[in-house]
Amino acid sequence: MRLSLVQSVLVVGLLVGCAGQSSIKPAEVLDERTGVTVGALQEPIEFVETVQNALLGNGKRTSFAYLGPVEWDKSGEITYGLWVHIAPGNDRQVGDFRLRGAVTLILDDGPVVLSPIDAPNVGSGPYRAIASWGQTGYFGLDVAMLKRLARSGKIVLDFRGVDQAIVNFTPTHETRTTLKKFTQARGITDD
Repeated sequence: MRLSLVQSVLVVGLLVGCAGQSSIKPAEVLDERTGVTVGALQEPIEFVETVQNALLGNGKRTSFAYLGPVEWDKSGEITYGLWVHIAPGNDRQVGDFRLRGAVTLILDDGPVVLSPIDAPNVGSGPYRAIASWGQTGYFGLDVAMLKRLARSGKIVLDFRGVDQAIVNFTPTHETRTTLKKFTQARGITDD
């Protein structure tokens, strides 16, 4: 009886430890229809609208944004992209962020204007859209930019609003560890 109690405590401890790491552990899925292996995070990184922008939205629901790196591997031909989803929660809408120049990342070493891309046609996306009324798009990403993201202690997402004002989003948790684990899982090291 005593042995099974000890084993139960160990199993619960292991499960709790694994559950705490699930959002940062990268995932890999093979799309059997196309033969493309898709590498992504278990869950995208969550961003929340900054307090200053939320107040301009008359205090209604908070808007959220989500970001996740993606690796597509088709028979050794590897490409990268950045999946972005925005779930507006107030009357202050973001314009069509798939337009060129509508999304900017602010990193430790400066701003990066993201360029929209068409993602490879695979059976399902690497991440699930959080809100059906939100916008989802893919943006260009290369190894050098992925390394910059993983090194950056600060990441802010800026979206151009329908009124041309900038709507800012900051992460709800530290991002460096998550992105560093993704790059390591993909075999990308910072030399």
